[in-house]
Amino acid sequence: MTTTALVVDDEVDLCRLMQITLTKMGIRSDVAYTLSQARTFWQDNDYDFCLTDLKLPDGSGLELVKEISNSSNIPIAVITAHGSMDLAIEALKLGAFDFVNKPLELPRLRQLVENALKVIHQDNEVQAAPECSPEQKMLDSRLIGNSAVMHPLKNTILKLARSQAPVFLSGASGTGKEVVARLIHDLSPRRDGSFVPVNCGAIPSELMESEFFGHKKGSFTGAVADKQGLFQQANGGTLFLDEVADLPLAMQVKLLRAIQEKTVRAIGDTKEVPVDIRILSATHKDLSQLVQDGAFRQDLYYRINVIELKLPTLNARRDDIPVLADHFLAMIADDWQLESPPSLTMEACERLQRHDFAGNVRELRNLLERAVTLADTSYIDVSHLGLPDIEPELVNTQEQNHSSAVDSSELPARDVENQIDVQSTAQSTKDGEQVIQSSSMVTQVEQRATNLHPYRTNTNHYPSMVQHSSASNDNSSTNVANTYDEESLLASTAQQETSKDISDLQELFDGQLPPQGLEHYLQEQEKQLIITALRQTGWNKTQAAELLGTTFRSLRYRMKKLEISEDASD
Repeated sequence: MTTTALVVDDEVDLCRLMQITLTKMGIRSDVAYTLSQARTFWQDNDYDFCLTDLKLPDGSGLELVKEISNSSNIPIAVITAHGSMDLAIEALKLGAFDFVNKPLELPRLRQLVENALKVIHQDNEVQAAPECSPEQKMLDSRLIGNSAVMHPLKNTILKLARSQAPVFLSGASGTGKEVVARLIHDLSPRRDGSFVPVNCGAIPSELMESEFFGHKKGSFTGAVADKQGLFQQANGGTLFLDEVADLPLAMQVKLLRAIQEKTVRAIGDTKEVPVDIRILSATHKDLSQLVQDGAFRQDLYYRINVIELKLPTLNARRDDIPVLADHFLAMIADDWQLESPPSLTMEACERLQRHDFAGNVRELRNLLERAVTLADTSYIDVSHLGLPDIEPELVNTQEQNHSSAVDSSELPARDVENQIDVQSTAQSTKDGEQVIQSSSMVTQVEQRATNLHPYRTNTNHYPSMVQHSSASNDNSSTNVANTYDEESLLASTAQQETSKDISDLQELFDGQLPPQGLEHYLQEQEKQLIITALRQTGWNKTQAAELLGTTFRSLRYRMKKLEISEDASD
């Protein structure tokens, strides 16, 4: 039976070129130049696929894409002008099979038509065996589970496999994103091509361009031979970008152009090479949030996220845990060459269904591998799983503790709110605010004057050098008395100066700013603290540095900077 196609475009020369190309491929085609003519042809004839322009004289090609996609399953491709990628992406979301850019390149057109013919051939095989098609068997054998959330997921995968649109797989770590990506490839017309998975977070940033696009011999140090990039390796197949959120911004720009233009240029090469690939991407991160934070390019996000497929967590499909467990136990027995696959007891199966799987399906498999290793027989019991026991009383106690913890955690917040209310009441007038600020600053200065070291609770008055010399002379009682008088004089002088500083601060925070600026004021305060410490230690700089919580060198540097004399007599 001859394949028929409907070509829709307002450019007569381009329509003739496409019609000649299709005729050489053994395909009969009808040409429509307007949207109304296309609708008439579509209603009066049966076509195997359609090729339409997006901009028509009497309407948009998106309307035709929507009508055909809603009424049939035939592949429909769109022709877009250069710079109209947003319209092409919109068409893919409405159900278009693929798109081709203008100016039209015949090799790209032939490749698109061949992919459409493969889809038609697959659809004919499914219609010939409606009960259970090979695609459905493959899907059921590799995507295990029959829960409520799995049925729409499988149907969506079958639809995505027919399309050539980029697909973004989102889901938590361990939900099977690469398994779904391989299924989409193996069910698609690109199944004969290569499936090239790449973990974007595992490639060093300086090697990314070479890994993705390849390089020529001698293009940089160490390039001893030509190397094909991942794009060239996936030509005719599928490129799976796992953890795409880990791509650096510089690489995102280059990847965007490769996806949009479908051409790549190796490092050291002078020309771009066309590639025919389908992009599948995945990440466990919130890519839309990364776009808002500026960590991921918005234009690249819309290129790879044409169709988003969210994968459910294992906790959302607990009914599939027994089937998944049997599947993994059979795989473990085959990999480890066991005589017979182990089996779970009823208690172990129920315990697995009540477990909270943070690692999803990957955690389940790892847990079963550990259980098979620890089990002495072919039966896996609860004790072999290594999971904590769940008791109803313990669960109730934990819930009560959790609720009490929540209640107690709310108390500090309420206290803070009460404090804010009290402060707002106390500070209702400007005078009251000034009094509160002044008293708090005075308290801080008083504490600083009595406790210069941050780790000391009481100020230790170190004996002066005069006291040491007088203690060594038993016959000089007059010198001892003079020494005590001198210490009393120094202490009283320091107290007077501290009181003077406090009174100055009171005047300062009564609404007056330092007349000579903040820097000069801070230097004066530092100078007064250093002089106070020196006087309390009898001008012993080592003890004064310890009292101030600093080093001897730092103290000498600050004394020189603030022009403090090295000798007490000065």
